[in-house]
This record gives sequence, C-alpha cells and structure tokens, in this order.
Amino acid sequence: MELNSRIYVAGHRGMVGSAIVKKLEESGYTNILTRTSKELDLRNQKAVFNFFEAEKPDYVFLAAAKVGGIHANNTYRADFLYDNLMIEANLIHAAHLFQVSKLMFLGSSCIYPKMAPQPLKEEYLLTGPLEQTNEPYAIAKIAGIKLCEAYRDQYGSNFISVMPTNLYGYNDNYDLNNSHVLPALIRKFHEAKENNAPAVTVWGTGSPMREFLFADDLADACVFLMENYGERELVNIGTGEDISIKDLALLIKDVVGFEGELEFDTSKPDGTPRKLMDVSKLHSLGFKHKTELKEGIALAYADFKVKYVTA
Repeated sequence: MELNSRIYVAGHRGMVGSAIVKKLEESGYTNILTRTSKELDLRNQKAVFNFFEAEKPDYVFLAAAKVGGIHANNTYRADFLYDNLMIEANLIHAAHLFQVSKLMFLGSSCIYPKMAPQPLKEEYLLTGPLEQTNEPYAIAKIAGIKLCEAYRDQYGSNFISVMPTNLYGYNDNYDLNNSHVLPALIRKFHEAKENNAPAVTVWGTGSPMREFLFADDLADACVFLMENYGERELVNIGTGEDISIKDLALLIKDVVGFEGELEFDTSKPDGTPRKLMDVSKLHSLGFKHKTELKEGIALAYADFKVKYVTA
C-alpha cells in the first residue's frame, strides 16, 4: 500500500474498524475512505456498487459485520445470517468488479468446529459441527472466507482472510444483552462497585477457556498482513494464550477495584469449552501481539469510564 492509496475501511465505527483506521493514520496513510451505515447500507448491492464506482478504492478492509455475544447470536439467528451474508457478498463482489488491488476479509474464531482439537489450526475449518448458539454467524463468516478463495481461484483476485480471536478494547460494546463476555464483565463490575453491590453474577460455570486480543494489536496485525501476506489460506490472529472465564472475572474485578464476591449462574450457557488459536503461522510471518491482558483491560476500562459512563 502506498501512503496515498485509497483505502476503504468498512465498519470504521466498530471496535475493529476504528482500531484499523487509527493504525493507518498513525502509519501515515492519508486517503482513508469511510461511510457510516446511515450513509451506506452495505446490505444494499446497488448502493455498494455506486460507492465503489464513485470512490474507486485501491484497498479494502472488510471489518463491517453484525456482531454480538451468545444471547444476541442465539436470539437474532436470521438477522445474523442474512445481514452478514449480504454485507460480505456485496463488498467482495464489488471489489472484484471495480478491480480493487487487495481486500482483507475479517472473520471470527467461531468458524471452527465446536469440538475441534486445541489450539485451533487454520486447517481445522469445516472438519466438524459448529457451536449451535452462534452457528448462523459462523456460517456467514465461512461463506466470506470461501468467497475470497473462490474469487482468487476464478479471477486471480488478491483477496485474503484473517480470523481474529475474541477481541476487546476502545469503542467496545457494553450492552449487557448484546455484548461479549469481557466488556459485559467490565460494565457489571463497574456498576456493582458504584452501587456497593455484595456480588457480581457471571454467566455459566466459569470453566470455559478463552483467548483475548486487544483490538489495537489486531489492527497492527491487519495492516502488517495487508502489506506482507498474499496467500489463499486464512491466517489466525490471536495471542496463543488463554484464560478461564473465572480467572478473567477475577482479573477484571481487580482492575475495576470491586470488593464483593463472584457468583456463577450455572443455568446460563457456557458455549464452547475452549477456543484457543494456533498463531504459529502469524508468528512465522513476523508478527506478535504487544498488549498483555491486564494492561489491555485497564486501557479498556479507562475508555469505558470516559465514553460509556459519561454518556
């Protein structure tokens, strides 16, 4: 990418997209294209084609998606499947039609089978059944990967796919019904501390193992791979380290400064027992994350207090 290349970041107001925009700006890229969902409905093929025809982006980061935690994924199954299929199909096809130099599609670690061996290697895709609660989202993301592969196979398009692990960071979603576990726990512990509550309830048993990557580290990896990787096969992006939900809750409790107890609501689902990415491919390409979990949680909590609590 040249510093004046026209770079379209789809989903620039989300946690991932905003981190990518920030990284590009810090790296000296001066021609970043963005549109809000009100300005451009990515589910509308004609609107997407008109945008590509008018703006002629050279590079595309496809970070736009309908996202949420277990509850949202399981409740809005049709919306998650339809919206994500439309967004990625329209953008990937437009990138082909308007001869974009390179496109990066961002998937999710939930594409891997529920009971796949750990850590999750890239080649485990489509080797077994998916986790039921987020199957529609996972199927949409798998379709996006396969679209990138198919356009590469048929047309020689330079479309690559990356699979981030669980993310957290600046501009996260703290809605208790629709957010992921880490931001939900930050909000729960903060509100419990403010209200002098005796305890905080955590969904499930606390035993599932999860890996967490600071969104700014993901953005660093995405820009690095856009500049240095051009193969057909997808690349996992993560830390290669995981932690139990119980230990995560204790870490957040410590960062927030909540003095009360932890309670586990075992009537709520645990989801997949373990989701750890094999990041040996990423490391072999020369990239490793910088932000450790406790430091990242402190940064995210500070951002939460400024943006969410003030608002």
